[in-house]
Amino acid sequence: MYKVNFLAHNWLLMKNANDKFSEALRRFKGVVYDLGCGPRPHEHDVLRVADKYVGVDWEHTLHGWHADVAADLNEPLPMADEVADTIMSLSVLEHLREPQNMLDEAYRLLRPGGMIFIAVPFQWWVHEAPYDYFRFTRYGLEYMLTKAGFTEIDVRENSGFWLMWVAKFNCQTLKLIRGPRVVQWIIRACLFPIWLGDQLLALLLDRHWHAPGETQGYNVTAFKR
Repeated sequence: MYKVNFLAHNWLLMKNANDKFSEALRRFKGVVYDLGCGPRPHEHDVLRVADKYVGVDWEHTLHGWHADVAADLNEPLPMADEVADTIMSLSVLEHLREPQNMLDEAYRLLRPGGMIFIAVPFQWWVHEAPYDYFRFTRYGLEYMLTKAGFTEIDVRENSGFWLMWVAKFNCQTLKLIRGPRVVQWIIRACLFPIWLGDQLLALLLDRHWHAPGETQGYNVTAFKR
């Protein structure tokens, strides 16, 4: 899981991501391929419920090399057909020039009955530039997964408006922390009560003030039948 630091500007975002992943994890099984694995933050959690974890990533990843298989997800993948029972890909699809290729290849890699779990941003800033190409709506995700052959497609918002708005606001205020180290600590100390308060308020508001279509991103499950 992602490390949650309750003193941080984005602890609620990390907690929310962990909670959503935990829900999907109950359905993981067998051999799990993590497409775009980065530093493998979910490996130990996956191995609690599955038999094997295989990390796949680009050799030039900005997160350091931690993969078992080197592959460009924009291209055909160097694995045989039907080698995976579960595929996961978290915050990766937006960084691909050819996202449909990855979904097509994921379908090929899955055994019949296998599941794919995807997390993607919707309302989020440009990150890891220049390798940031797309933002996806639920309709775009449904279209692309259907085109790849998947069925039982379930697209869900991973936040409400308030978590999304507060996360972006807090990340923007993080840029105020600059100057000598002592000054940085003073600024951070002043911002901490704001960060804590607005995230707690967002948690409350999202429970009672639903705003369909306003979300930081989406979590998706789909199956190969």
